[in-house]
Amino acid sequence: MFNKPQSTHSKDRVAYCFNHDAGNFHYGQGHPMKPPRLTLTHNLVMNYGLYKHMDVFHTRRAFDEEIANFHSQDYIEFLKRISPNNVNNFTKFLSRYNLGIDDCPVFEGVYDFCRLSCGGSLEAARKLTSGQTSLAINWSGGLHHARKSEASGFCYTNDIVLAALELLRYYPRVLYVDIDVHHGDGVQEAFYASNRVLSVSFHKYDGHFFPGTGSLDEIGTHLGKYYSLNVPLLDYIDDNSYAYIFKHVLSMVIETFRPGAIIMQCGTDSLAQDKLGTFNISVHGHGECVRFLKSFNIPLMTVGGGGYTIRNVSRCWTYETSIMANTPVPDALPENEYMEYFGPDYRLNPQIVDSHLENANSRAYLDQLRIQIAEILRYMETAPSVQMQELPPDLQGFMENGGNWKADEEEDNIENDLLNYKERESPIYYKRRDKELTEAHINELYDDSNDQDHDGNTDDELEIEV
Repeated sequence: MFNKPQSTHSKDRVAYCFNHDAGNFHYGQGHPMKPPRLTLTHNLVMNYGLYKHMDVFHTRRAFDEEIANFHSQDYIEFLKRISPNNVNNFTKFLSRYNLGIDDCPVFEGVYDFCRLSCGGSLEAARKLTSGQTSLAINWSGGLHHARKSEASGFCYTNDIVLAALELLRYYPRVLYVDIDVHHGDGVQEAFYASNRVLSVSFHKYDGHFFPGTGSLDEIGTHLGKYYSLNVPLLDYIDDNSYAYIFKHVLSMVIETFRPGAIIMQCGTDSLAQDKLGTFNISVHGHGECVRFLKSFNIPLMTVGGGGYTIRNVSRCWTYETSIMANTPVPDALPENEYMEYFGPDYRLNPQIVDSHLENANSRAYLDQLRIQIAEILRYMETAPSVQMQELPPDLQGFMENGGNWKADEEEDNIENDLLNYKERESPIYYKRRDKELTEAHINELYDDSNDQDHDGNTDDELEIEV
């Protein structure tokens, strides 16, 4: 039914990229983003013995110059200098860079956190381009909302864009797939005018849910027209419905676009019972998306993303690590030092789906999405030609040519592939996150009877040692 090859990767020894320091940051009291989830994930990966089936790399921090391949120099300097101790000295810059608000607070070591995330994704991308492996993982990455000169949605730097630019040095076409409950707006925006990166995002969309973007009519511009695809989903989608639309869309996309490499953002806020999500997907259902993409035998790197019920975040990414490593693991969790966070079931794939929730995504609605996306793909130039030997002398050259080394002279002049936020054709791009912390699921963000992380009165200051 689907264009799904059955053979395995010839180089299926996974490059698992990790730095223990990545879990040592704290966004602040009551903030749903909890970096210790990375420590919990690594803890399960190690105790399941998955490291024996992978090549484990302790990744370095990205250099300023590497981060500057996408982010503006003034924004980088701001991130380097700002801290909770001197934030009052930078008040006039906070609104410019969208820091100091509920979503993107100024916390201790914020730039170090960014360097670790970006460094991991760059390392994963380089493992693919060097030919050392065709599979790579960086769960500390996936921060898909950050823009060139602006933080957004808990994200300060965009490791995915940096990884994609790295892959474009060697691969003619890169496919970006996003299964976070929130639209992958930062990545879409970065390559909105490029025909060498195809962005496909599966997310909740009602025009109000953060970030307010991700409608079907956002299809790209200039050379990138038809190279942005959005799959707007409704509340409480379940495993069967998600697999149905995911497999149909990705089969069509891969057959038409024929990517050289894939980046998959595996945000786990699309799981059931997430603090900020509204989907009804199990750990197994989420992992099946990874399994399906892996089956195409195209170089694949997976990164993290959203996910705010941290015991389920770590379960899901551990399960997806086992899929990438082609190593089945038992459902019963192994004994580990953080066992108390996984009670009372102590399972990898617990019953988190709520059978009483009504899936708002009817088969007719999903079929209509499938038909509309097929129509968009029909206008896409099949596998745009870029010679493999045409390696970019620098990434700025890529950006100045609208994301295509042989930019069509008849196209409008594009000064920068990474178009300015305010130059978007669609007015929906003017929407900003309007304090999501005060909207849906507000009761689950704090320590009360609705708390799902079992972190009690200590909020997200988990007693985790790395």
